[in-house]
Amino acid sequence: MAMEHLAQFVVALSVASAAGFVSIIFVLRWVLHYKEGLAWDGGLAEFNWHPVLIVTGFIFLQGIAIIVYRLPWTWQCSKLMMKFIHAGLNLLAFILAVISMVAVFDFHNAAKIPNMYSLHSWLGLIAMILYCLQLVLGVGMYLIPITPASWRAAFMPLHVYSGLLLFTSVIAVALMGITEKLIFGLSNPKYKDSPPEAIFVNVLGVLLVVFGALILWIATRTSWKRPSDQILHTLHTSGGGEDNSNVGPALPQLSDRTDAVACGEVRKRSNKVDDELN
Repeated sequence: MAMEHLAQFVVALSVASAAGFVSIIFVLRWVLHYKEGLAWDGGLAEFNWHPVLIVTGFIFLQGIAIIVYRLPWTWQCSKLMMKFIHAGLNLLAFILAVISMVAVFDFHNAAKIPNMYSLHSWLGLIAMILYCLQLVLGVGMYLIPITPASWRAAFMPLHVYSGLLLFTSVIAVALMGITEKLIFGLSNPKYKDSPPEAIFVNVLGVLLVVFGALILWIATRTSWKRPSDQILHTLHTSGGGEDNSNVGPALPQLSDRTDAVACGEVRKRSNKVDDELN
């Protein structure tokens, strides 16, 4: 990555990380200061786990999982390790999202409140189901060695598009949720009167949008893609060469023709497809 590209990447990553961390602090501050705190007792304090875990897991961790391949500091790691890190972060995000959903249903059932009546709940459940499907298909396609390379190549555009669409959708649904909570939860003064809690949570919404926009920017910049394993190996063994400013996505080739033919061919096809994701 050229020096100017690296500087731009670091700035974008720093601002995105800051927005994500501050969002988590804001949502904790919201439930601990303005609401009833956190507990697991069927009451409002249990419901408060929902926004905390959604922001922490379904938004922040999912965002980091999307750009983890693009971190230059991880390029020395093998592609397989990065796949496991990517899948692990997404799995953790999904687990936290499931716990947050359990908290909502548990609170609604205890308070005799109907479930699944709002657009927020409909879209949230759809996002959960599609995210689970994305996770299962991703593991099946890219972590199981016997999956045909042609399948991986065919599924890759859908995998990338679906990941970005789900991430964007989750942020949109979260914004719907916090707005719904403010409208229903604020009565004296009302949300329309802009009390301190309303302003505070509106800022939280802006932070989520900033975080999401920067993650999408990082994920869609071609010049910030992880180089192919072949290029990384060449740069490593040659000490970087005289000019590595144009390092970018490239299709890997067989690096050692003395390798076992079967193993080499599988690795070549797998990396050739996987490079499209980064």
